[in-house]
Amino acid sequence: MAKVQVLLSTYNGSKYLSEQIESVLKQSYHKVKLLVRDDGSTDRTGDILKYYHEHYPSKVQVIWGNNIGIVNSFLELLNHADQECDFFCFCDQDDVWLPDKIERALDKLSGFDHIPAMVCASTHVTDESLQPLNIWPKPPAREPAFYNAMIQNIAVGATVTLNKKARELIVGKPICSENIQMHDWWAYLCVSAFGKVIFDSQPSILYRQHGNNSVGGETTFFKMLIRKWNSFKRNKGKFLLRKQAAEFNRIYGEFLEEDKRTQLLLFLKERETFWDRIAYLQKCKVYRNSPFEHFLFKLLILIGYI
Repeated sequence: MAKVQVLLSTYNGSKYLSEQIESVLKQSYHKVKLLVRDDGSTDRTGDILKYYHEHYPSKVQVIWGNNIGIVNSFLELLNHADQECDFFCFCDQDDVWLPDKIERALDKLSGFDHIPAMVCASTHVTDESLQPLNIWPKPPAREPAFYNAMIQNIAVGATVTLNKKARELIVGKPICSENIQMHDWWAYLCVSAFGKVIFDSQPSILYRQHGNNSVGGETTFFKMLIRKWNSFKRNKGKFLLRKQAAEFNRIYGEFLEEDKRTQLLLFLKERETFWDRIAYLQKCKVYRNSPFEHFLFKLLILIGYI
């Protein structure tokens, strides 16, 4: 029976943490253990983690860490994960997993042991009391692919399950985390480049929305546009998409198949004039899933924003 390790990063999450841990421990798939890394909490999170470690010593292990942020915390969890396990799940501190989340993920990943593979899924977005709001994200219009992962993340981290080869692909690399947008996006980029990414349109978690979410699902199209526009404004001049792509190229570029490497280098090439940008778009294979967002991407290329 395959062994699964759930990787949970916590930070001042005492309000909802017990409910999340209980949903992990009550999964229909039982060969599961939990590795938690606390990112320097100052609330009652530590007491909760000590309780679960004391009551489930064979199932719950805790790493006590300094505050290094969500990306670095999850990278540390991957590095300290049990190499004897076959699958690894990212987990957030404030959601609730549906009982068959792990069982369904392992079923989706069956048959891909020979390559890096991961599954991600839609979620039931809820309010603080777990009352349903909507399903998010919607299934992508096209299959998950490297050409999408270069400029868009479709993987909600709390739904991600990686196989052993996917973990091995990511860990042990000289990653500069400042160049990575999020740990789940980095996983999507890496695995789509060298393996298989599966999107499960059936929600696997209750994705709780509240005032302290690090990243949250949009409940309306208008809110989605506002968030994306604010993100563009906040990152103006930083070119974070290209920083992440450059970091990926530094670590993995030489191992890519020819067409993927060609597209990656084209994306990274400086486009100083309007005609350079037109030329790039004529050769570009990267895409965002919705027609509107893909149009926006092309517009931002044309005005030199990306």
